[in-house]
Amino acid sequence: MQIGLVGLGKMGGSMRERIRAAGHTVVGYDTDPGRSDVGHLSDLVGRLDGPRAVWVMVPAGATTQHVIDQLGSLLKPGDTVVDGGNSRWTDDEKHARELGARGIGFVDAGVSGGVWGLEHGYALMVGGDEEHVQRLEPIFEALKPDGPYGYVHAGGVGAGHFAKMVHNGIEYAMMQAYAEGWELLEKVDSVDNVREVFRSWQAGTVIRSWLLDLAVDALDEDAHLEKLRGYAEDSGEGRWTVEAAIDNAVPLPAITASLFARFSSRQEDSPQMRMVAALRKQFGGHTVTSADRPGPVAPGSTVAPGSPGSPDGA
Repeated sequence: MQIGLVGLGKMGGSMRERIRAAGHTVVGYDTDPGRSDVGHLSDLVGRLDGPRAVWVMVPAGATTQHVIDQLGSLLKPGDTVVDGGNSRWTDDEKHARELGARGIGFVDAGVSGGVWGLEHGYALMVGGDEEHVQRLEPIFEALKPDGPYGYVHAGGVGAGHFAKMVHNGIEYAMMQAYAEGWELLEKVDSVDNVREVFRSWQAGTVIRSWLLDLAVDALDEDAHLEKLRGYAEDSGEGRWTVEAAIDNAVPLPAITASLFARFSSRQEDSPQMRMVAALRKQFGGHTVTSADRPGPVAPGSTVAPGSPGSPDGA
């Protein structure tokens, strides 16, 4: 089968290689000439026989919209576009309408596998009409991991990216749980080999996982993670998961807390905690820490109501 692939970065470039290894023809386009098979997007379309299929693997939002707008003017009725980036499912519905008005099919594909996908395969969660999805199944089979699992037609347009969004929300919560457990183990004096504790969990425990394996790899590189700053970005999909939960009245306390923990990681000094400290001093006479010096500043020599151990402490 022939397919065009737009966006040849870390994932797109590896996907091109895996599809070709399965015996298919891939024409790739990237704004970096060193990666690209053709000079322009129009050249990519011209190299494909109809009905064409073009897989878009570029950053979500404006960049994806720009590429789909271009493809809409270059492709013909009967062709199909696949968005394999991390687009929001509501964007999929818009893209399907726009392309459908020109007779062009649209499929959304949530793709998981990261930098390991070339070797191990990519998990694919796909949304779209059956006729469009079925036509692309040889490509999905080439990309997915070996064996019976790793590819699902999740439903109509938007279902693939919605499923991938929920996948990423679960990933947030799992990473946060490992991180919290690691910090607690590091904190106590009785445990003196946290890395090996994590390694021991890799076999025979209910919390073993690929994420745990990667955590052990990270600790092998830096036993106490002293080379890193405690700062974590979010991809956007964690936020969308929480927003979807609110829209559907579904409680997601673990995923929501893990998202907020990432926000906290970006603050060198928490404004919220300054207010909490100020309130505790006001109602309970608790000690506070001055912004000018590291040690605590006692509000007075007597223990005021609300101090630790008193009934109205907080």
